[in-house]
Amino acid sequence: MISTPVQASPPRPASPAPSIETLETLLDVTYTWGYEETRAKLRDLYDKAVRAQWVSDDTLPWSTHVDLSLPLAPEPLLPLFGSEIWARMSEQEKETCNREVTAWTLSQFLHGEQGALLATAQLVDSVQDLDSKLYAATQVADEARHVDVYNRYLHQKIGFSYPVSPHLKTLLDMVLKDSRWDMKFLGMQIMVEGLALAAFGMIRSYTPEPLLRELTAYVMGDEARHVAFGVLSLRDYYRDQPESVRREREDFVFEAARLMRDRFLFQEVWEKLGLPVEQCVNIALHNQGQVLFRQMLFAKIVPAIKKMDLLSDRQRQRFAELGILQFENATDPFLDLVTST
Repeated sequence: MISTPVQASPPRPASPAPSIETLETLLDVTYTWGYEETRAKLRDLYDKAVRAQWVSDDTLPWSTHVDLSLPLAPEPLLPLFGSEIWARMSEQEKETCNREVTAWTLSQFLHGEQGALLATAQLVDSVQDLDSKLYAATQVADEARHVDVYNRYLHQKIGFSYPVSPHLKTLLDMVLKDSRWDMKFLGMQIMVEGLALAAFGMIRSYTPEPLLRELTAYVMGDEARHVAFGVLSLRDYYRDQPESVRREREDFVFEAARLMRDRFLFQEVWEKLGLPVEQCVNIALHNQGQVLFRQMLFAKIVPAIKKMDLLSDRQRQRFAELGILQFENATDPFLDLVTST
């Protein structure tokens, strides 16, 4: 029996969140006076980023009518599909649920992009070579554009947004408060951006909504370069670090992976709709379409972690428990996005 019936009444509004929050952080600011010293691959990435800048008003058809009844993905991939709760919903209730899931998902992308904006601005200050500073500056511009387009889509097309997920907020705070430049790369460019890139790829493939599909395609081109920035910056760094440093970074990667997996359980949606939260979370956790979705989110991350020598036997065992170790030797699914720009 379902402990709480599906409500036909309007959804409860999400709890208000503060509009301004200030974090106290420590960060070294580094001048780089060796202007003649260059890192060829990062310089090449910087040149690509400069040429690939885009203006959303010129490239995106904002006048497109957005049909809010369209789900974000095919029905088998929706979090409550196949459950008794889903079967009992009317078509109108399903549309409402789908709209809330879409708004929640895009809201987390919006918040993640703001986190990337702040973290990459910190990298401009803290990285020690000129090419990294220059590329990071282009990424700051990218992230500002991403915050703008997701904010516009949510509030002009859907009409509302959700607060940041506690799991995502925890991870963003960890990255922004850490004073070490490599942890910002690892947390943001590799983990958050790598997961976002995979999620964007699935949305671009599945969403029937044309404006969102086109918006996502443009954002993906930027995100592929951002992850490449992280890989180029960290690929050789950990090989020369002591075992204690590598173990600490592996622990951070595992905790970040767990937080990002738990981020996609939609707790706030179930609460707003008046559905039994614990039951819906359990359904979403074991829904086969959602299990596949959460696993595919790590298709970019796991190979990148391996390139950095942060995939020890201990980490392999933990990744196996998360159900993501199978991507260890996967081909980069987004390499063409970097090489084509």
